[in-house]
Amino acid sequence: MKKLIELKNLEKTFDGQQVLKGISLDIYENEFVTLLGPSGCGKTTILRIIGGFLEADGGEVLFDGQKINDVPPYEREINTVFQKYALFPHLNVYDNIAFGLKLRKEPKDVIEQKVIRMLRLVGLDGFAKRRVNEMSGGQQQRVAIARALVNEPKVLLLDEPLGALDLKLRKEMQRELKKIQQEVGITFLFVTHDQEEALTMSDKIVVMKEGTIQQIGTPTDIYNEPVNRYVANFIGESNIIEGTMRGDYLVEFEDRMFDCVDAGFEKDEAVEVVIRPEDLDVVPVTEGKLRGRVKSVLFKGVHYDTMVETRAGTSITVQMTVRDAKPAVSSSAEECISANDFYLDIEDVEQLTDARIIARADAQAWNPKTDEFLSISKLKYSIEPKNGVYPVTFETHSGTSITVNMIVADANRVQNKENGEEIYAMNFFKSADEIQESMALDHDLITWADASAWVLNSENEPDIRVRISDVRYTFDPENIQPGTYDVTFSTKGYEYKVSTTDRTEVGDVVGLAFVPEDLHIMRKG
Repeated sequence: MKKLIELKNLEKTFDGQQVLKGISLDIYENEFVTLLGPSGCGKTTILRIIGGFLEADGGEVLFDGQKINDVPPYEREINTVFQKYALFPHLNVYDNIAFGLKLRKEPKDVIEQKVIRMLRLVGLDGFAKRRVNEMSGGQQQRVAIARALVNEPKVLLLDEPLGALDLKLRKEMQRELKKIQQEVGITFLFVTHDQEEALTMSDKIVVMKEGTIQQIGTPTDIYNEPVNRYVANFIGESNIIEGTMRGDYLVEFEDRMFDCVDAGFEKDEAVEVVIRPEDLDVVPVTEGKLRGRVKSVLFKGVHYDTMVETRAGTSITVQMTVRDAKPAVSSSAEECISANDFYLDIEDVEQLTDARIIARADAQAWNPKTDEFLSISKLKYSIEPKNGVYPVTFETHSGTSITVNMIVADANRVQNKENGEEIYAMNFFKSADEIQESMALDHDLITWADASAWVLNSENEPDIRVRISDVRYTFDPENIQPGTYDVTFSTKGYEYKVSTTDRTEVGDVVGLAFVPEDLHIMRKG
């Protein structure tokens, strides 16, 4: 096909906000191209620049190989249909359609032939004398399309022309517009935020976000092969699961291996797995690749939208005690030393070492003038393998010391036998300064609480760890005050939306089945 419009690095800024960020796009003859995206993504701005109603701040617009940045709208072989149609209320249908032809002073008989042809094309035979303000929204839209097409443009720009119509009429007009485009054989550039419209009508979809193009492709490509989470979520509904590519055609998610049809990733690369709801089948548990419990069922007329939870996630809550603790200072030795109270599992008492005590207490010594760290040379404590509070003293070579409490308690664990998981974490103590100075607080909270999770009863593979994916707390890290705060650590739960004709009941335990072709693998980011 011949390239008709070329956009090269288009940029546009309004009131200091950049709404187009280097847009490049090729549009070919006889294509139905849709710019798809949410409000404010820049799609209408592109349309107005192509039509000549806006001037780009940077970049080029080429039409048939010629730069048209400075060509006024009326000299471009491009017409526009706006959402509000912009019909002349004082003119009837015939005169609205003929308006542009009369301005060009075409012969009366030629005008009549062209208008009649357009009326027939848009299905308005017999409406020539009707006043436009006496017509329905759908009929007015057809008049606007006929008025644009009668001038025989090479490109028709349509700026959300179906937005004002009710659902039934909008679906009818989607079919009509596609039919008209195929009959007249010209390029349509269509703007919408409606995913179904884009999928129904387009030869090519351009998905946009915040002034950038995310993906260009056919409706099938965009739907089945989204390049990122944004596109996958914007085009239809998706189940998106974090996974790992273990090799070509092999992906791991939910701690299991599955065959797929994707290749070319790095070994052990973190990825996201997309499964469309209609690609999942509800089957007996013994036939499923995943097992789950039905959480909700919504009847949609032809099918059921069913939510199946395969893993609820496992959570544990610990207490973080924040104290306004000050370091011990030795002016004569020019030393400071600090440490926190800390918890210790009773089962770990027998394996206790000085290094572990220092690490658990986050004990450290330093020169306050140079900030150079100093060695902690001596620890003093006496401990028994039973629950209780035991003082620990940390001391430098020069004798600067600080004493804190070592609290021995039973291990804090939560088992989730249904999910086959166990999670562990400890209560801990911190200063307000340590919280405020943390550069990665979620990660630090996991470290301070020694939080971890693993697969339960994995006798053959006892070290299968499960990632803690969620850390929740209610305090404001920047303005934290001394006190005790709950911190909750959780492993990731998994829910799948399934579009199915099979009826299930809330609480049913079911299997979920899919084939390798149903899994689409995306790179993260």
